[in-house]
Amino acid sequence: MINAIVLIHAEADRIPETAQAVADLAGVSEVYSCAGDIDLIAIVRVRDHAQIAEVVTERINRVQGVVKTATHIAFQSYSSADVEAGFSIGG
Repeated sequence: MINAIVLIHAEADRIPETAQAVADLAGVSEVYSCAGDIDLIAIVRVRDHAQIAEVVTERINRVQGVVKTATHIAFQSYSSADVEAGFSIGG
């Protein structure tokens, strides 16, 4: 499974509707609204790199209210349990 983080700039008056429309797309597992320079963050989970291009360019970028996106591919996933296990001695 390939994970991508898509940073989305959206029209300010359409953020809730845009977030829901993006969340409803196939390949998008979750969408977060956030404070700061980015309006929305979408997590895309697909089987191959070609699908990332399809989800972002053919689906997300066509949602009404999306102004601009930046996509980041995730290489490795870390959780607090993984970090704690790495520092565990004995066990």
